[in-house]
Amino acid sequence: MEIQVDILEFQVPVEKNKTLFVWDIQRSHTEADIYNSLYIIFSSFGPLYLVKICPNSPLNPTGFYALIKFYSAIQASKAQRQTDGRSLFQSSPLKVRLCSKETPHFLADSCTPLSHAHCLELANHCLGFTGWTSHIITLKELTNNEEEEEGGVKRRLAFGCLLQLCFPHHRKMTRGAAVVEDSFTCTGGRSTCKLHSSRSTNTIM
Repeated sequence: MEIQVDILEFQVPVEKNKTLFVWDIQRSHTEADIYNSLYIIFSSFGPLYLVKICPNSPLNPTGFYALIKFYSAIQASKAQRQTDGRSLFQSSPLKVRLCSKETPHFLADSCTPLSHAHCLELANHCLGFTGWTSHIITLKELTNNEEEEEGGVKRRLAFGCLLQLCFPHHRKMTRGAAVVEDSFTCTGGRSTCKLHSSRSTNTIM
């Protein structure tokens, strides 16, 4: 018996073989009900990064379509095979297809890390709530600079963090370090600051 092994990366999935499109969703249910039904059905195959419900364009029959993103290409393929042509939660069959569009070149090589919430969700799904622990060893302010500019004062903050992950069931541990930088524009005195759009994160494993 052949065993398929898949590596789940803690990065935003952009590959087409991890994305499903669902068509022919009837308007007999609300968007909230459709979302809940699709999430329950497809999350049974593996953890999901995204479930998005969209209304059909005016040129198509009234109804909805959905975009579903998996972390695993193997799980996405299995879900497509087992749900395509089935009614699932409505009276008529649904069309479920893997994405056929090529990933744009500027996304193909991108490695956008998951948000903290998505990391927790994926780790708990794969390892279990008691299968891992995290501990902040050091959290330190690295810089706190101010520069005068037109319209106010620009402040740049940088923090460094050293984190330890433990996997008690496997008797393993690892450490990672990261630096996060934010810039603020302060106007109307130091008590009023507006977060500038620039943010950078550097991760060192």
